[in-house]
Amino acid sequence: MKDNIDKKKLYILGIVALFVIGLFLFEGLNGINWDYNLSKRIPKVIAIAITGGSIAFSSMIFQTVTNNRILTPSILGLDSLYMFVQTISVFLFGASSIFMINRNVNFMVSVTIMLVGTLVLYKILFKKDGNSNIFFLLLVGTVLGTLFKSMTSFMQVIIDPNEFETLQSKMFASFANVNTDILLISVIALLIIFVLFYDDVKKLDVMLLGRDQAINLGIDFDRFSKKILIVVAVLVSISTALVGQITFLGLLVVNLSYQFLNTYKHSYQITGSILISIIALIAGQFIVERILNFGSTISIIINFIGGIYFIYLLMKEGK
Repeated sequence: MKDNIDKKKLYILGIVALFVIGLFLFEGLNGINWDYNLSKRIPKVIAIAITGGSIAFSSMIFQTVTNNRILTPSILGLDSLYMFVQTISVFLFGASSIFMINRNVNFMVSVTIMLVGTLVLYKILFKKDGNSNIFFLLLVGTVLGTLFKSMTSFMQVIIDPNEFETLQSKMFASFANVNTDILLISVIALLIIFVLFYDDVKKLDVMLLGRDQAINLGIDFDRFSKKILIVVAVLVSISTALVGQITFLGLLVVNLSYQFLNTYKHSYQITGSILISIIALIAGQFIVERILNFGSTISIIINFIGGIYFIYLLMKEGK
């Protein structure tokens, strides 16, 4: 009975997502402009689906492995590392370098550096088994994130103002002028992750019971935790390098999914959080383009709402 209710709620989210997508795609179209506008809007919808799905999925499994509903993958410092890579590239090579001009090269180099940095960090911290390593990883990630932010701010202050304008487009998430080549690479990477992680979704339900219970039930907790963290790093790298930083989106959509579905099954929760993420991003992009006339960015809207919701969660947990 409970599963039927959860499935109905997922159907409702799916219908809302389809409605919002249809509104975004077809609003304002006529016989003259429909061909041009659809060619611009469809890649945006695909980019939104990739970004929303990556952030929602990574945040959900990250909160499961850390057993904390307030933490998000941004605490690992990957967002700060992304901006540090962009800034140091302009600082050393200038805004006219191939790294900044060619978006394909920028995407591949950014993702590669973020993944290599994450793998090196995991290799160092996970030399010894133990759940405490996860929390030590979070602590190190927070410190490194602060370090990258400080170094980024320092370089941004002293670089040429004209070159700083190039960096501004990287500082806020944007779905304008989506590069279809990058979309293809992102889709392939997500399909590979889906195939490799599909059979492990049920293990996430067991991990909610805690480390000791999960081990007693046959889960190799430490090994599976490392796998989860690597998948999180890949997803965060893809979403950040694709559109930029959206700090509070994961926190917002995952907790809304918890409250709306109210089930422990990750197969439902992951699907629900992805649908909520897509709805939030497309609705936000619709407001930015059609109502605000690009007077703001979607990241500002999402982070404003997410920041308020974060304060609400802190007050709720405090009680």
